[in-house]
Amino acid sequence: MKRYLTNVKLPADEIIHHYKQLWQIEKAFRISKTDLKIRPIYHRLQHRIQAHLIIAFCSYKVYKELERQLKTKQSEISTAKAIAIMQSIYTIKTTLPSSRNETQIIWAKTNEQKQLLKLFEIIF
Repeated sequence: MKRYLTNVKLPADEIIHHYKQLWQIEKAFRISKTDLKIRPIYHRLQHRIQAHLIIAFCSYKVYKELERQLKTKQSEISTAKAIAIMQSIYTIKTTLPSSRNETQIIWAKTNEQKQLLKLFEIIF
């Protein structure tokens, strides 16, 4: 038999529900430490520490949005894999010699890159 000791005044079933959701918080810390690499923090000034944490939080939100969109689009690509693929896609910016117009070309050479761009309706 498990028992939970708490200092909050909530119904027992709600306390158990919240405790069962603890894994999501632990997953968030794991993503922040490993995938987003927010640690170590070498700042000593308060405003720089706060800025670092705000950037880390925003990075986590972007990560979770990517995860949500991949799930919505029913993709079998993991979030970490999608990030790795995106890091290998380049944009080439060039000026056309005859018209002097600037243009950008997305350079995707592998099928994985093309599949990810197509998934998000970027090209192809």
